[in-house]
Amino acid sequence: MSAQAEDSDDSRVQRIRDILASGAVREASRLLRTLAPAEIAHLLESIPPAEREIVWNLVDEEHDGQILLLVTDEVRAQLIRHMDEEALLAATENLDLDDLADLVQQMPSAITSEVLQSLDDQRRKRLETVLSFSEDTAGGLMNTDTVTVRPEVTLDVVLRYLRRLGDAVPVSTDKLFVVNRDDGYLGILRLSSLVTRDPEDTVAEAMSLAMQPIHADMSASDVARRFEAHDMLSAPVVDEDGRLLGRITVDDVIDVIREEGEHQFMGGAGLSEEEDMFAPVLSSTRRRALWLGINLATAFLASWVIGQFEETLSKIVALAVLMPIVASMGGIAGSQTLTLAIRGIALGQLNASNARALLVKELAVGTLNSLIWAIVVAVIAGVWFQSGAIAILIGVAITINLVFAAIAGSLLPLFLERVGIDPALAGSVLLTTVTDVVGFLSFLGLATLFLV
Repeated sequence: MSAQAEDSDDSRVQRIRDILASGAVREASRLLRTLAPAEIAHLLESIPPAEREIVWNLVDEEHDGQILLLVTDEVRAQLIRHMDEEALLAATENLDLDDLADLVQQMPSAITSEVLQSLDDQRRKRLETVLSFSEDTAGGLMNTDTVTVRPEVTLDVVLRYLRRLGDAVPVSTDKLFVVNRDDGYLGILRLSSLVTRDPEDTVAEAMSLAMQPIHADMSASDVARRFEAHDMLSAPVVDEDGRLLGRITVDDVIDVIREEGEHQFMGGAGLSEEEDMFAPVLSSTRRRALWLGINLATAFLASWVIGQFEETLSKIVALAVLMPIVASMGGIAGSQTLTLAIRGIALGQLNASNARALLVKELAVGTLNSLIWAIVVAVIAGVWFQSGAIAILIGVAITINLVFAAIAGSLLPLFLERVGIDPALAGSVLLTTVTDVVGFLSFLGLATLFLV
């Protein structure tokens, strides 16, 4: 999309907001019909609940299903609460099977049962197959609507078969899947090969064996990496026996990548990527209170360390002035390493096998940076307080803290992942504790030993 088109879309969304503020509901309804479902979803997430309900009531019902899929979980739950059973059932019509599976899992169980009963036997069985897998696996991402062909038929037969299917051919079909009589996956037949090869050639002669299938229990993150590495538009999904179950298309993978990016960004602040910007005050307070409480506990730990050196601080006031510098330098250095490690885990680039290499590299970087900035800070502190002893002291403390920051930033994410804690949520809180405690302990401990 060009920059001009993006500006146009943004201006239309802003215009609808202005119209709603003025109370011109009919004009807002007219403009809403010019927006795509993704733009309406963005608008719904950008306005408070009261206005959101007004806009939702103005949306064309045929787009309800697509919009519900595109908004965050919290916004979707709010919208669903304001829909009756008939409207919810209508929203599930004409959705692709993978999208339908995503949506029904967010609906009340009674509505889910109604949706299942409204489907024909074949579609119901396919939906139940998708629902049997976790939503963060290949099986949960896949769509069971595929076009399969046998290796012994000719390309002419395949072409006539596709013409007979017509609009029933699944959207985004760029290849056909070749299977045996037991639905065992054999390979792919690209549409480009289908239309360029001799019609009398068999599928076996024109098919490609290069595409490895994705197992249904593969994680969504690994699926995204597979698509990125091989520049795929779609890929087959198979069960443990190699039977074709469905396919994953690039639009599903884009959703996974977007969600992971939002998770890393929001997780650093202890928030969920699904949190509604305009969620009720009490629910937002409850969620954030947990991490504020954890942070408070770690802050008390750092304060307790400082309290152990109360006598030293009372004798040398300069220590209290310089103390935040030691902790801050360690915190920044550790955050750099922590971010790198969390990114490596998210991309599948960091694990126990290469953690030592990262640790050695970050220790080297931390040591060099600590020497550079220890000298700078030492010179400034020495001139400021006219004390060579304090200059040396803070230089050594910064060196110690930056080295520990490199160790903690490298190993904490792997440790947290191993014990089942999300590094994106807990990593920064624990790292801050480590750098604060080590920084204060080294700085004040050395001062107690050598200056008091």
